[in-house]
Amino acid sequence: MAKYMLIMRGSDETMAKMAETSFDEVLETMGRFNDELIRAGVLVAAEGLDDAAQGVVVDYSGETPVVTDGPYGETKELFGGFYILDVATKEEAVEWAKRMPAFPGSKTEIRRVPGIEEFPQDNKWIQNEKAWRERTGQL
Repeated sequence: MAKYMLIMRGSDETMAKMAETSFDEVLETMGRFNDELIRAGVLVAAEGLDDAAQGVVVDYSGETPVVTDGPYGETKELFGGFYILDVATKEEAVEWAKRMPAFPGSKTEIRRVPGIEEFPQDNKWIQNEKAWRERTGQL
């Protein structure tokens, strides 16, 4: 099995449609999809993100990091939440993403999450992280 992150991206159209939809309806729709993932045994994690206007951006393009309030300039650069699925193939992750309830204008980016075992096992930092993952029950 491999882990894949499904990154949910919105647009101005998506945000407008979401604003027109009752929160209870959104919870019901996403809840049914989440339950399906749980019953299939593929859900590792899933989180939505708070309003991007409440966030900050740390920009590393200068000599020192610059922190600014609020999100990036364009909605298309934002993501609103994610799923991490443990599935056999990228194709299976794509099939789950195609079944995800989504608002018009939204997109889902799918990327594999490499496992700790794929990194050099003789590296002290990898060994430290592996020990931490074992202590916290992640391995």
